[in-house]
Amino acid sequence: MDAIARVTRSLAVFDSVRCLECGEVYSKPIAGGTVQKNPGCPLCGYVGWIPLTRPPEYVPLRSVAGPPPPRFVPAR
Repeated sequence: MDAIARVTRSLAVFDSVRCLECGEVYSKPIAGGTVQKNPGCPLCGYVGWIPLTRPPEYVPLRSVAGPPPPRFVPAR
């Protein structure tokens, strides 16, 4: 069990990002990290970036104002 835990801890998840200075696309650890682990853009060294994929936007399931008023349909 300890061997599995050691292997799992050494795995890292990466995300593709675009450098805000030069536009280079590179991989960056999702969990962040120190300068040694993630020094910035490999082309220009700039540390500003933006993710290539936007996170899903939150869509509220209900209105903040409450349920809509009832609709009255005239009888024929």
